[in-house]
Amino acid sequence: MRLLRSTDLALRVLMRLAVSGESSPTTRQVAEDMEVPYTHAAKIVAGLQRMGLVSARRGRGGGLALSEKGRTASVGAVVRAFEGDGDIVDCEGATPCPLHSGCRLRAALRRAQEAFYASLDPVTVADMVAEPTGPLLLEISRTP
Repeated sequence: MRLLRSTDLALRVLMRLAVSGESSPTTRQVAEDMEVPYTHAAKIVAGLQRMGLVSARRGRGGGLALSEKGRTASVGAVVRAFEGDGDIVDCEGATPCPLHSGCRLRAALRRAQEAFYASLDPVTVADMVAEPTGPLLLEISRTP
């Protein structure tokens, strides 16, 4: 299974903020650290804010911070939220599959997708930044 770029970036933003400590990087700093366009990072941060995982303060001394909910968030839940509920294959697109009424592949792929998400459910953001990852993230970030 392949994750959307937005899902990957959301997880990386959460990880980056989990190791920020007292510093509060801005969205622009996070985008630069991760070498992604600012507009893309801003959309991801807004989505994480709506989920209650990230808080943002404007103005002097502002920046992003991971909420407690964000620290304990299930990676599976974050991936589900960003990936959506769509099927892995599009059986009913512009040219519908002729096997649609009797196909077992779609159900098998749906079960595999759910198993993938379920394997990520017990993993938290805090788990993802445990040693050795956390210190490495701090090394590559611009914010002290």
